[in-house]
Amino acid sequence: VCIMEKQVLESSEERTFQYQDSLPSLPVPPLNESLSKYLDAVKPFLNQEEYQRTENIVKNFENGIGKELHQKLLERAKTRRNWLEDWWLNVAYLDLRISTQIHCNMAGPGPYIEHCWPPKEGTQIERASVNIWHSLKYWDLLRTEKVAIERSGNAVLDMNQFRMLFCTCKIPGVTRDSIGSYFKTETEGECPSHLIVLCRGRVFAFDAIHEGGMVTPPEIFRQLTYIQKRCHSEPDGPGLAALTSNERTKWAELREYLIDLDPKNLTLLEKIQRSLFVVCLDDSSPHATPEDYSEITRLGLTGDPTVRWGDKSYNSIFFSNGTCSAFCDHSPFDAMALITMLSYAEKKVIENEGRWKGSDKVRDIPWPEELVFTVDQKIINEIGRTKELYYKKVSDLQLVNYAFTSFGKALIKKKKLHPDTFVQLALQLAYYKCHGRPGCCYETAMTRRFYHGRTETIRPCTMEAVEWCKSMLDPSDSTYRRLQLMHQAFAKHNKMRKECENGKGFDRHLLGLLLIAQEQGLPVPELYMDNAFTVSGGGGNFILSTSLTGYTRFNGSVLPMVHHGYGFFYAIRDDRIVTTCSSWKSCPETDAEMLCRAVFQCFQDMLQLTVAAQL
Repeated sequence: VCIMEKQVLESSEERTFQYQDSLPSLPVPPLNESLSKYLDAVKPFLNQEEYQRTENIVKNFENGIGKELHQKLLERAKTRRNWLEDWWLNVAYLDLRISTQIHCNMAGPGPYIEHCWPPKEGTQIERASVNIWHSLKYWDLLRTEKVAIERSGNAVLDMNQFRMLFCTCKIPGVTRDSIGSYFKTETEGECPSHLIVLCRGRVFAFDAIHEGGMVTPPEIFRQLTYIQKRCHSEPDGPGLAALTSNERTKWAELREYLIDLDPKNLTLLEKIQRSLFVVCLDDSSPHATPEDYSEITRLGLTGDPTVRWGDKSYNSIFFSNGTCSAFCDHSPFDAMALITMLSYAEKKVIENEGRWKGSDKVRDIPWPEELVFTVDQKIINEIGRTKELYYKKVSDLQLVNYAFTSFGKALIKKKKLHPDTFVQLALQLAYYKCHGRPGCCYETAMTRRFYHGRTETIRPCTMEAVEWCKSMLDPSDSTYRRLQLMHQAFAKHNKMRKECENGKGFDRHLLGLLLIAQEQGLPVPELYMDNAFTVSGGGGNFILSTSLTGYTRFNGSVLPMVHHGYGFFYAIRDDRIVTTCSSWKSCPETDAEMLCRAVFQCFQDMLQLTVAAQL
């Protein structure tokens, strides 16, 4: 009976990817609905006359070319489970020719300084070994499909992005990049099992499996110590990894040049591409406190380019004072998949008090091998030039990562307000206060309840939000009026979020129509040439680029979308809100520190409003 029961239990356990084939296809919303939402979204940025002009353009589009394009989009959607997927990958990521490592990659600090691992010199290798081991265990869970399926309410969410956490790398192309993903579940077959370690301009590799078993933290410790000792006692390597931070076409050409120089270089590049992930041993010691993660986040995002592989889907960076950061190419997945994995590792680290409690036995495993690339003077000069350009660019970055500690999710929910909307409206008010006008804003909504769904745009700068901002800044308005307008702004935002998550947003739909026109060789429709399209954020012109990184201890950041814009990312915890704000120093009107402080003040003002209402 026991055996029978055990088998029933085992077979009834869900497998990570078992529902992938039964997820609903990504829908195409009705054209009239998308266009009316678009008109609603551009209103805050136009005067009466401009709005009427745009209204006419939209009407003409709806009854003319738009109708035809929409029909063609519906045709496309008939034959695909996700009509957007390959388009989005290309347009949002792979077609970009700028340095994606600087402008698109995402990074976030490890929160371990808040519990098990306060900054301490001499702990780098020991902590790295424990952390890497937990990541390897997660890889094992994914291979055996034991990672829990994520849900939103009762809806199963697409788990495809989790396949990209390991053994995945972007490969530069002269006109378009591609993604190489070599992960396989146990059922699917063999999966690469080696790690890459970058240290002082050199590249090493070692296998995470020895004689059928995973390497343990003491064994990883032995491998990393070997690498570090060699690097610290011998001359630095050429720092080839820096080349990944180039503009894409330049990197593609240099990569081709490397391969022509010596075919062995291709074998080494492929070894990096196929690896589980990249471990980066960084010599800096960023200062960090639970209230101020700015330096770890800045170095995670824009630190030494010779010890990170910008195209790799996951770089695990360990600094010399035992702090750490994640650094990822954004094209294969969105932050939530990464945060799920990192939270798993953090939970395990806490359970074991930051230590390894297993056996200290170290098997006789092969030493790490160094990947020695054949380089010539041209490559060495290019690495130097690339580093110079890189540091010039990133020195222009202003980034703060502060914790607001007066209250968090617990109190906001007690006031019956949605925590994410609370932060978004505070940001709208803060931007209005600092800049004297509404700020067009992009917030990520996830569409993972659909097959291979990724994101849709929520546009938080609504008429309702603007009316409320004006009221907050008008000394003659009553508390009651402000509260009333605030609740209307909340309701509007919550409604938009729900629509976006259910495939009823309009930004991806408009993009699809534009791409159909391009594919058919048709002229760009007037709707997209209209000033209203750009000033409201369309075509990648959002001044505020924002995202909730969830309700865990993990937060992260991406750089601003436009030169005069901000990146604003936030994690909402029970007792605090941790925000990361970035801007460019060379833009005179933006200031990340100022905006972040203003947002914190707006949190207080909004809470005061709800308190005053109860009196």
